[in-house]
Amino acid sequence: MIKMADRFMKKSTVTAFMLMFFMCSCSVNYSFTGAVVNQKAKTIQIAYFQNNAPLVNPTLSQQFTDALRDKFQSQTNLIIVNQGGDMSIEGQIIDYNTRPTAIQSGDVAALNRLTISVKVTFINKVDETQSFIDQTFTRYEDYPSSEDLNTVQETLVKTINDYLIEDIFNKAVVNW
Repeated sequence: MIKMADRFMKKSTVTAFMLMFFMCSCSVNYSFTGAVVNQKAKTIQIAYFQNNAPLVNPTLSQQFTDALRDKFQSQTNLIIVNQGGDMSIEGQIIDYNTRPTAIQSGDVAALNRLTISVKVTFINKVDETQSFIDQTFTRYEDYPSSEDLNTVQETLVKTINDYLIEDIFNKAVVNW
């Protein structure tokens, strides 16, 4: 019985080492975040996202761009560069609006919805099949109509930005 356990352990160890060897020898880096980045890609350029929405939040462009850069820097081995990256992301904020939702009796809204949309172009020079052009990503958060947008806006924008950035990251390097 002990000899069978020893053989199983030896086979398991050899199998594990072989699996690790093959994973390391591939041209794709895997991470615990789910990001799959070709080893040939070393750099990424993330351009400033201009706010071209009809209603402009003056800090949104900088917050969004910084958060997107932080996501790629913390979740991949890519180095952020100002130009000529192996991968590049650029885009613009195309919509920022608040509208009533969940209308109650008497045409009164119980909730309002803050919506942010961004249009994104991702170019992967190493693997052009992963590139996408003018992809629109939209996310929203609802808030009670009894609250003024100015009092909840910072929290809502942070939450929506997090969702948008996760969507862009997933589309670009998680390949969902």
